[in-house]
Amino acid sequence: MKQTSYLAKTVDSLKPSGIRRFFDLASKMDNVISLGVGEPDFVTPWNVIEASYHSLEQGYTAYTANAGLLELRVEISKYLEQNFNVSYNPENQLIVTVGASQAIDLALRAILNPGEEVIVVTPSFVSYAPSVTLAGGAPVIIDTDPDNEFKVRPEQIEQAITDKTKAIMLCSPNNPTGTVLSKAELEKIAAVIKKHDLLVISDEIYAELAYDERAISIASLPGMSERTILISGFSKAFAMTGWRLGYAAGPVEILQAMTKIHQYTIMCAPTMAQHGALEALRNGGNSVQKMKMSYQQRRNLVVKAFNEMGLDCHNPGGAFYVFPSIKKTGLSSESFAEQLLQKERVAVVPGNVFGQSGEGYIRCSYATSLKQLDESMKRISKFVEKLK
Repeated sequence: MKQTSYLAKTVDSLKPSGIRRFFDLASKMDNVISLGVGEPDFVTPWNVIEASYHSLEQGYTAYTANAGLLELRVEISKYLEQNFNVSYNPENQLIVTVGASQAIDLALRAILNPGEEVIVVTPSFVSYAPSVTLAGGAPVIIDTDPDNEFKVRPEQIEQAITDKTKAIMLCSPNNPTGTVLSKAELEKIAAVIKKHDLLVISDEIYAELAYDERAISIASLPGMSERTILISGFSKAFAMTGWRLGYAAGPVEILQAMTKIHQYTIMCAPTMAQHGALEALRNGGNSVQKMKMSYQQRRNLVVKAFNEMGLDCHNPGGAFYVFPSIKKTGLSSESFAEQLLQKERVAVVPGNVFGQSGEGYIRCSYATSLKQLDESMKRISKFVEKLK
C-alpha cells in the first residue's frame, strides 16, 4: 500500500511553501547572503529576554488561561487603543495565540462552513489561501497590479463577491509588497464589506513598521469593529519570531469560538513567552522605534539600488520587503531567483509564490545589516548586467 493513500486529499494537494524551498537551498551553500525569510536580524531586546528569565525563576511554568494571561490581554487592549484607536474587552474579545499564523487559522476555522468563500488579495503571504482550504473554505483570488502599487480596488472586491462569500483577507502593511492602505482607501473597501455583510480578517502584524504614514486599522473605521478579526503579534516589530506569540481581537462570539478551538488544539501559548510579551508592551517602545528607523534607512538604500540597476521598484510604505520587477531581464521569477542563487550566492524569493500577480517580481527582505545589503545589491547588479 502506498503511504500517500493514508493522506487527506486536501493536505496531499497542498504545495510546500515556496519561501522555505529557497531558504533550504541557500542553507546548503557557502557564502550566501539571504534576503529570503522575513525575519528581523535584531536580537529580541534584552529587557524582554530578562523578563522571560525572571518569570521562570519565579516558577511561572504552568498553563495559563486558554485565552492567555489576563494581565497580558489587558496590556494588549491598552496598546491597541493607544496606538491604533481600536477598543477591545480583554475578558472576552482577545486571545493570545502561538504566532499570528495560528490566529489566522483559528479565525478561518471559527467562521467557515464547507465551501464558503474567502477573498484573498494577491500578492499575499503564502499561507493565506492554503489556510482557507485547510479550514474547508474556498479561496477566491483577486490579483492586484503595480500600476496601483498592488492595492486592491473596491470594484475588484465587488466583482469577486458571490452568494458564498463569507470574508476577505487583508494585510496592510503588506507582505510581500510593503504596500500600505491609506484611511481613504480602507474606507472605500469598508463600504463594500458593509454593503455585502462580510467579515474581514485583517493581518496587521507589520502595523508598527509603517514609515511614511501611520498604519490604519480597518477595525477603527465606523461600523467595522463588529465585522473585523484583527490579527497581530510580537514577531516582527519586537523581533520575537522564535517566541511564537500572536493575538487576535474581534467580536465576542467569534473570539469565543476561536478560543474553543484553541482549547482543544493548543491549550495555551507558552507561558514564559507571554511574560516576555508583557515587558515588550510596557517598555519596548524605544526598541521598536530604533529598529524601525534602521529598517527605513535600509529600505531607502535597497529601493535606490534596484532602480539604479534598471529593475523598477516602488517605494514600500511599510514592513521590511521590497518587490522589484525583474520583467526586463526576460526571466521568470523562479528562473531569476534560481540563477541568482547559483551564480551570485544571493537568496531572494520568486514573486509567483505569493500569487500569479507576483510573477515577474522577486521579494527581498531588507531585515539584514547594511553591510550585507550593500554587498547583495552589488552582486544582484552584477548578475543583471551579465543578462543584458
